[in-house]
Amino acid sequence: MTQDLVSIITPAYKAASYIGETIRSVQAQTHGAWEMLVVEDGSPDDTWKVIAAHAQADPRVKLIRQENAGPAMARQKALDHASGRYIAFLDSDDLWLAEKLERQLAFMRERSSAFSYTAFRRITADGSVTGRLIEVPAEMTYRRLLGNTAIATSTVLIDREKTGPLQMTKTYYDDFVLWLAILRRGHVAHGFNEDLMRYRVLGQSVSRNKWRSMRMVWATYRQVVGLDPFSAGAAFAGYAWHAWWKYRKF
Repeated sequence: MTQDLVSIITPAYKAASYIGETIRSVQAQTHGAWEMLVVEDGSPDDTWKVIAAHAQADPRVKLIRQENAGPAMARQKALDHASGRYIAFLDSDDLWLAEKLERQLAFMRERSSAFSYTAFRRITADGSVTGRLIEVPAEMTYRRLLGNTAIATSTVLIDREKTGPLQMTKTYYDDFVLWLAILRRGHVAHGFNEDLMRYRVLGQSVSRNKWRSMRMVWATYRQVVGLDPFSAGAAFAGYAWHAWWKYRKF
């Protein structure tokens, strides 16, 4: 692994409208040692063309194409090509503030941290409205994360020299399952309570998506994590409470 290099993992599907802005937010980083591995996941639109144009202009942006297999396998494909000691996750419609990597790396090094996440704000689909600051707890253990929603994917930075190899699971909440797998090894995730990411809110039916999310969270607890019904119920109650509190207002 290249010691100071951050490998950025970005799955992209139907992302032509936003991926260019996402890439530009990475190019604006004050920490310049990065590679952005964008996996175009068999998208039917012009996503790959937008990525290709950026990759041609900046060799740190790397286009990887695959037949549609979903975000978990797209993330795994990027991980298989990653050269950096540090792994960051950035979804194709989210944005980083310019000092995100520099400040988060310094935070991790001060604490000898293997895994960190940050505060963030939501933005509307067109980016015209920015929401309130969503703060994060200082630490997250395996048991705490089971019933929590504190870790937003596009804020995560991992030192894989400390965690060991990262392996995605093909499931709806593949990112959440990965965080649990890392913390189950005994690591603690450290929350950096600084505003460093913008989460873009998309979708026509928010209520329908919430109900689907709730069903998939339950399935994750029972079928993927392997919790018994009582433990799954307790974790689900915590998850629902934290999700409501986190997103109770924009």
